[in-house]
Amino acid sequence: MGDPGELRISDADREVAAQRLHAALGEGRITLVELEERLDVVYAAKTFAQLEPPLADLPGHGPDPAGIPATASGRRAPAERLHLRTEMGTVKREGDWAVPASMMLTTHMGSIHLDLSAASSVPSRVEVEVSLGMGSVTIVLPHGATADIDGVRGSWGTVKSKVPAAGAGSAPHVVFTGKVGMGSLTVRGPRPVWMSLFS
Repeated sequence: MGDPGELRISDADREVAAQRLHAALGEGRITLVELEERLDVVYAAKTFAQLEPPLADLPGHGPDPAGIPATASGRRAPAERLHLRTEMGTVKREGDWAVPASMMLTTHMGSIHLDLSAASSVPSRVEVEVSLGMGSVTIVLPHGATADIDGVRGSWGTVKSKVPAAGAGSAPHVVFTGKVGMGSLTVRGPRPVWMSLFS
């Protein structure tokens, strides 16, 4: 049998490594600059051996065996997690798009704008983890939706929600976690129809 380190890795393996790096950022073990540098290595890796260096100096380093993805906390990684990442660019999702139950949003100096208000199907509970440097994330929720932003840690940035934290009914509830450096996270509802006429 050949060297296990030379086995090819999957997207799930890369995602597990990325989650460990984001956890290390939240714990203060690495800086935002180091996070970006290590993520570049993680997403370029093709084998387990190549995935090892960016994790080598962190507790519990080393990729998990293929097919058993786990987060830094030891829980299994969500199978349908959507990871949107941009360095200095812009990522937008609007109109009728497939909203997953779990998302990871990462930007250093770029912007991510997700409009869930026109999506035909939004899960009753959506979990969103953010990792922002100096970038911005704006999330537009459907009418009646609620959002919990208590799990987001802010340094010098801004974290604000313009929708209720909880409510009755079957409207979607979005739970945010993660860290905002010098950027901003804004959660709001859809704009009134008359305002769209001037946008």
